[in-house]
Amino acid sequence: MKLELVVLPVSQIDRAKEFYRSAGFCEELDFASGDDFRVVCFSLPGSGASIAFGKGITSALPGSVQGLHIAVSDIEEARAELLERGVDVGGTFHDVGGVFYRIPPWHDVPGQDPAGRTHASFARFSDPDGNGWVLEQASDG
Repeated sequence: MKLELVVLPVSQIDRAKEFYRSAGFCEELDFASGDDFRVVCFSLPGSGASIAFGKGITSALPGSVQGLHIAVSDIEEARAELLERGVDVGGTFHDVGGVFYRIPPWHDVPGQDPAGRTHASFARFSDPDGNGWVLEQASDG
């Protein structure tokens, strides 16, 4: 088994398309059938999973999906690329406890994990609806 697709609830399909395109995602599909169904799929280059959003595909509230991770080999490089593309990415951080991260973010310690451990340095960003993403530095990113 493998994760294939994550459905994101958005309020404005075309605004979401522009955001994900500008963030470096590749559009795979934009299909509509009538006035009550449209599905748009995007993926990141090299990723085996895709995201989908549209009309008539989820009852979840826009912005309610949180904690989507993008594994990267160099978090500062990935963060800089997203910033250049106009994505508002927070600063790089690690958790005060040293493992993963917590919500709310008052446990965040600015900067990369001082021990340089994989899966221990992060940076957050959101799409225009507030669906939350996390860059995660991973040796296999």
